[in-house]
Amino acid sequence: MGHPLSEQLAGQLRTALRQGRLRAGERLASSRDLAVTLGVSRTVVTEAYQQLFAEGWIRGRHGSGTYVADVAPVPPDRVTADGAEVSHGRGGWVNLLPGYPWTAALQGSAFGPAWRRAWRLAAQADPEPDPNPRGSPALRAALVDYLRRSRGVGCHAGQVLVTHGATHGLRLLVEALLRRGDRVGVEEPGYTRARLALSASGVDVVPCPVDANGLIVDGLPGELRLVYTTPAHQFPLGGRLSVPRRQALLAWARRHGALVVEDDYDSEFRYDVAPLPALHGLDPGVVVYLGTTAKTLTPDLRVGWLVADEDIVARVAQHRNDVVDRNPTVPQEAVRFLIERGDLDRHVRRMRHEYARRRAAVVEAFAGLEPPAALRGDTAGLHVVVELPAELATEVAGAAGERGVRVGTLDRSYAGPPTRSGLVLGYGAASLADLRWGCALLTRLLVADG
Repeated sequence: MGHPLSEQLAGQLRTALRQGRLRAGERLASSRDLAVTLGVSRTVVTEAYQQLFAEGWIRGRHGSGTYVADVAPVPPDRVTADGAEVSHGRGGWVNLLPGYPWTAALQGSAFGPAWRRAWRLAAQADPEPDPNPRGSPALRAALVDYLRRSRGVGCHAGQVLVTHGATHGLRLLVEALLRRGDRVGVEEPGYTRARLALSASGVDVVPCPVDANGLIVDGLPGELRLVYTTPAHQFPLGGRLSVPRRQALLAWARRHGALVVEDDYDSEFRYDVAPLPALHGLDPGVVVYLGTTAKTLTPDLRVGWLVADEDIVARVAQHRNDVVDRNPTVPQEAVRFLIERGDLDRHVRRMRHEYARRRAAVVEAFAGLEPPAALRGDTAGLHVVVELPAELATEVAGAAGERGVRVGTLDRSYAGPPTRSGLVLGYGAASLADLRWGCALLTRLLVADG
């Protein structure tokens, strides 16, 4: 028995999209007109369009029809006569490493005008002869409102310090408050850049185990001065710290006189339920909140923020003044304009839908995994973990690299001997077409090596 007509039509349209015969922004025929042209029922066309929309190939614009999404066509050397994708070869790279956003959206038709307008306005600002080590007062005021409505962080401008990003904020905090040799807890497995930044600051980094629900609070050493955690979307396993664990962590911090550093990693992008409010809101006295525009906009912008008790902010600002560390004026002004005009909020909402389509493509690609392989952390963020035996993960990552697909491995997130193994696959940086192709290559390698 042949495939249903809707599947056949979706396949033919998908081939045209992959080969670039239907181009980004091109308007498709209405379901009624295409049904008449093909001599099929309108239901057939509607179901085909719905499937392609779910896969991210097409977009609907309210009141104006259906259009081809901004998805790069698959190059001719990767398409067979029947439209199937073939090996990428050595002509370029597909970046499936974690931690990278889709920066092409900054110049896209939806956000591009706002992005360019913000930079034009920012460029008119007079350079500061002696920049404030806390950052631009205007940006800090804008961040107060933005963090309140987006993450439930209640603060005032005196509690905000502008940084180059979350890792930079962590380093400034440790250099200002701690001494060499002080013990600092870090999730294991955890965010490698944070661990390296702490080590470079001279503190004693203590690995603290995590599970599928985030940091394991029971058994935290009492002599820690500070604990670094990613409660919104634990990197790399993807767990969300539950309310009971959050309460236990804050109670532990109060008992031992320690600080909790909350890196709000990937909090903007959740696909199952609404994000929990930031940990900071439960106890602002012991939590230092770190955020950044690296995932919502681009790492190149180098604008982030630290929110803490006024005394802590004052000490960090004094240290920053001592080491002559500042944020440039123009990027701060650009971010301020994006926040004040609502452009950043709208961009985050659009990108949440965009990344949800990519996440769906990854989940679909790995739906056939058999134990002990498993997909983890797919409910939020810009990456997933494909849990695999250690030797298989290393082999697949190496073979994928030889074929032009860059993917991370879980062992890199450990300071000590790894207790879990697998691939860490980011879906932010590659186009949807390249993402699908890269995932298809990985699944073929898993079948071949498994």
